[in-house]
Amino acid sequence: MNAIVIPLNGWAAGERKFHSHADLEFFQTFDNTEILDADVDVEIRVVKKERKVEAELHLSGTVTVPCDRCLEPLAVPVEANPSEVLKPESLAEDWDLSQAVYDYICLSLPLQRVHPEGECNPDTVRFLSQGERTDEEAEAEANSPFAALKGLFESK
Repeated sequence: MNAIVIPLNGWAAGERKFHSHADLEFFQTFDNTEILDADVDVEIRVVKKERKVEAELHLSGTVTVPCDRCLEPLAVPVEANPSEVLKPESLAEDWDLSQAVYDYICLSLPLQRVHPEGECNPDTVRFLSQGERTDEEAEAEANSPFAALKGLFESK
């Protein structure tokens, strides 16, 4: 995946549309090891005016990251529609939107990335839940006749 560059030099004021794709290779150019795979369509609508250039991005697809619970791959949908404005002193040069696309995709990912309930790797979930009491076990312990003795010998 090459950089997402919009050539501004050589075309008059007006609107143009560009299409690109952000895949795993795109994220690897940013040394991102958290992204395991990606399939994001990048549509760019560029409006060039005399004193500024505006770009409306439409990002849609999926990014695969490790699940925070079981570390298995998790496909996360990506949908974002950010806008960028270019300053007038740069109108004669190409506009590299790669960093902006990368940032917006990463920002659109949720903070907590976990599979829906019951879809995590069962072996990992079983390992993580070892030592945890179920609700029934906790209730049975609380209703035990010996529950009143709990903490009897703790120093005060």
